[in-house]
Amino acid sequence: MPHRVIAIDGPAGSGKSTVARRIAQALGLTLLDTGAIYRSLALRAREQGVDWGDGPALARLCASLDLRFRLEGEKDRVLLDGRDVSDAIRTPEISRGASQVSALPEVRTALLGRQRRFAEEGSVVAEGRDIGTVVFPSARPKIFLSASPEVRAGRRHAELASAGQRVSLEEVLREQVSRDAADAGRSAAPLRAAADAITVDTSGLEIDEVVARILALVAAADAGR
Repeated sequence: MPHRVIAIDGPAGSGKSTVARRIAQALGLTLLDTGAIYRSLALRAREQGVDWGDGPALARLCASLDLRFRLEGEKDRVLLDGRDVSDAIRTPEISRGASQVSALPEVRTALLGRQRRFAEEGSVVAEGRDIGTVVFPSARPKIFLSASPEVRAGRRHAELASAGQRVSLEEVLREQVSRDAADAGRSAAPLRAAADAITVDTSGLEIDEVVARILALVAAADAGR
């Protein structure tokens, strides 16, 4: 049986990666960054010349994807075949690739079991776009983070700048709008809040405030068990 799962969903720039990491650290749980899985697949496909629209070929790649996560302070390290790809999977190009591969039913089916196996090994804080709706529908609590498009684009722009990537805020916003539409409109596991999810708008909140609010929701869920 799966261990405990805390689900944190939301669009890019809503703060879910940072918040999920902080929650995992505070509770001593494993962090499962499902977005990094799709990004790593997109990177592997690009390196091996596999088209991002080739569902069957990508599904075969999923079977050999050797992926590990490691928390190092404020950094969530992603290891693909033992090499650190934490920065390589965060480029705008790979972000576009992740959006494309994650829309394919063959890919989502191939990776669903792998994501669930993480929770069979121990309790996790899982973040992504379909955690509460598809991957872990029995998770408790389920959190859906949101923020205005401008705020989310600003956060993403600052993240890219800190990584040494030069891209305009306008371009980041344009790509974000495109990805939001693709994620919400795909037929396989579209981005949406689960019916029993609690939505937290992070637009005017500091990270510490968001973390405190979610920890309170976790405590309330525990009290109601």
